[in-house]
Amino acid sequence: MPTLHLDILVIDTHDSRTLGIADISTYATTPSAPTITITVPGFNPLPIPFVPNNFNVFNSATLGLSSAGVYNPIPDGIYYLKYSIAPANVNFVNKTFMRVENLQQKFDEAFMKLDMMECDYAIKKQQKVELNSIYYFIQGSIAAANNCAVETSNKLYNQASKMLDHFITNGCNCSGNNYFNNY
Repeated sequence: MPTLHLDILVIDTHDSRTLGIADISTYATTPSAPTITITVPGFNPLPIPFVPNNFNVFNSATLGLSSAGVYNPIPDGIYYLKYSIAPANVNFVNKTFMRVENLQQKFDEAFMKLDMMECDYAIKKQQKVELNSIYYFIQGSIAAANNCAVETSNKLYNQASKMLDHFITNGCNCSGNNYFNNY
């Protein structure tokens, strides 16, 4: 007979307006009062009904960030999740993760503007190195959040955002010299 083991998994929806959470728990019996409490960065914790053994998708309206029928982008940042079933003070699991969907969307747009057929190999290579560095900071932010290093996660996120804004605004100011000098 299976024993109770609560666990949830954050699933990337590739949409800045949604947050996907799957229930990957095992239950000995049908769970009672399944609830997920989601703390969006800068907002109070919000308990929301949760469908067990299913993939649950939340948006700005279900998270209390907008009115019903309005689907705005959900903020990036550190999210705290607590999934519980009755009795909630005994049967629960906590998860922390760094949401970077809005930053990733901005990164994707910058990447798609990169002219892959640029004739000047050194400039093109330098732009790729710059974007790889930004991507490294984004992944570092996620890794830090996954390991409960909140301050480090936020610093890496902010650095990636700053670098990406500079890249988009200035086209990285690539001369090609950085690539030749360092690579």
